[in-house]
Amino acid sequence: MNHLSNVLIRKRRFKKMKRRNTKDMESKLQKLREEMQEIGAEQRSIREGQRKVREKFEAIEAECQTLKRETRLVIQQSAKNKIRLAIMFRIFKAREEGDFAKATELTRLLREMVVRDNMLMRAPASDE
Repeated sequence: MNHLSNVLIRKRRFKKMKRRNTKDMESKLQKLREEMQEIGAEQRSIREGQRKVREKFEAIEAECQTLKRETRLVIQQSAKNKIRLAIMFRIFKAREEGDFAKATELTRLLREMVVRDNMLMRAPASDE
């Protein structure tokens, strides 16, 4: 009987341990679920932040392209103005020297440049 009572005592202890282990496992699983929910929320927040950064970057990139295009146009216009001024100066010099044929030719060239530039300005802008 002594042996039988020892066996019963051991069985009861095992059942208690098993119940305690099950409760411990359930509490650990609950903690893991809560942590997973927190991690999921953090990941959604990170994805949202990345999306916003990407949108800002794309807007900045578009603005940069616009500024590059405008800068290129300003540089081209400046170069054209320098050429026109040089031609005007040569017209002035030719007239001053009495070379009216040369002054007439340079004036014709200047007019052609102005007409061509005006036509280009009226033409629809093509996206590059």
